Amino acid sequence: VQLQACGGGLVQAGGSLRLSCAASVRTFRPVTMAWFRQAPGKEREFVSAINWGGGGTYYADSVKGRFAISRDHAKNTADLQMNSLNPEDTAVYYCAADSKGIYGLFPRGVYAYDYWGQGTQVTVSS
Repeated sequence: VQLQACGGGLVQAGGSLRLSCAASVRTFRPVTMAWFRQAPGKEREFVSAINWGGGGTYYADSVKGRFAISRDHAKNTADLQMNSLNPEDTAVYYCAADSKGIYGLFPRGVYAYDYWGQGTQVTVSS
């Protein structure tokens, strides 16, 4: 299974972007899909996760109220709608899938995810 992330770009502060992550195998059914981000010189950090079956969601405090994660079973995609972006959101964004569910429904550690997309750059100018 390969994950393909797209939708990044350059946006001004206060603007919006929508990221999308597609799984290459139509029958792929992860337990959880998530988005992480990594800014230059920093560790990869958790942004948001969605339970593939039930649709429950979880957000990092830094994006709560501004970002919204969703999934589409028919398209096999997980999207991240990002609103009210600010320069601190600048990072490479990675989608990830947890196929085993060992660490619960909304794991926030990178170790919990066994599939990763290639990353898409999001740059927010002030």
